[in-house]
Amino acid sequence: MKVKVISVLEDNYMYLVIEESTRDAIAVDAAVPKRLLEIVRKEDVVLRAILTTHHHWDHARGNEELARLCPGLRVYGADERIGALTHKVTHDQELTFGAIRVRCLFTPCHTSGHMCYFMWEDGCPDAPALFSGIPPCPRAPRGYRDAGLAACMLPKVFCGHECTVRNLKFALKVEPENEVVKKKLAWAKQRDDEDLPTVPSTLQEEFLYNPFLRVTEEPLQKFTGKTDPVEVLRTLRTEKDNFKKPKERPNPQAMLAFDWGLFSPFLEKK
Repeated sequence: MKVKVISVLEDNYMYLVIEESTRDAIAVDAAVPKRLLEIVRKEDVVLRAILTTHHHWDHARGNEELARLCPGLRVYGADERIGALTHKVTHDQELTFGAIRVRCLFTPCHTSGHMCYFMWEDGCPDAPALFSGIPPCPRAPRGYRDAGLAACMLPKVFCGHECTVRNLKFALKVEPENEVVKKKLAWAKQRDDEDLPTVPSTLQEEFLYNPFLRVTEEPLQKFTGKTDPVEVLRTLRTEKDNFKKPKERPNPQAMLAFDWGLFSPFLEKK
C-alpha cells in the first residue's frame, strides 16, 4: 500500500492510496479532480473509488466531475450531502479493495456526518493509516470518547489540512515547558520553510504534544482551570478559536479555479 500526499487549495490535503500489486487506487477527499487525475496518470494506476470524510466543498467538491470522467467509480461516505455518493457507510463497516482493508470510524465532531477511514493490509509489517479529513485537533467536544479512535493508537495519521505550525504554537502557549512541543514546532517550521508536508504523524506521538489529546494532564487542567476532561476540551476549543485567528481565506471558487488551471491562459507570458 502506497500513499501519495497531494497538496491542494490553500492548506488542504487529498490522498491517493495505491494497491501496488493490482495498480488499483483509492482517493481520499478528492477536492481537485484535475490534480488528482494528473497523479493517477503519472502513477499509471486505475482510480476505483473515493472515500470522502465529510461533505465540505474543500473535501468533496471533485466527486461529481470524477464520477463523470471515471464510469463505475464508487464514492463512499456517511453523509447524504456528499456529492455523487454511491455507497453510504456506517460505523465499523469494513471495505475491501484488493489487499487493502478499510474500517469506517464514525466520528461526528467536525461535521455531524464525519467519517474517518482506518486502512491496512493483512500481513504487512508497515503501520496502518488513519485518514481523518481534519487537522489532528477536534473542532468540538462531541466524539472525544469515540471508542474507534481510542483503539487506533499506532497508525500513521493523514489529516486533511496543513495546520501543524499554527497548532503547535497554540500547544506551546498551553504548555510552555513541554520540550516535545518545542522540538516538534522547530521541526514543523523547518518543513514549512522547505514547503514540505508535516504529514503523517502518529496518535502515539500526538499524545505527547497535542493539547486536545492531553486533557487529563495536570498542565492542561491548570491552563483551563477545569478538571473534567470534557470541560477541559471545551475550554481548549474556545481558547484555540481565539488564538491568532488565520487570515480570511480567498474566495473558494477562485481557489478551485487556480487549481484547475482556469487562469493559466491569462498568466502565461506572451
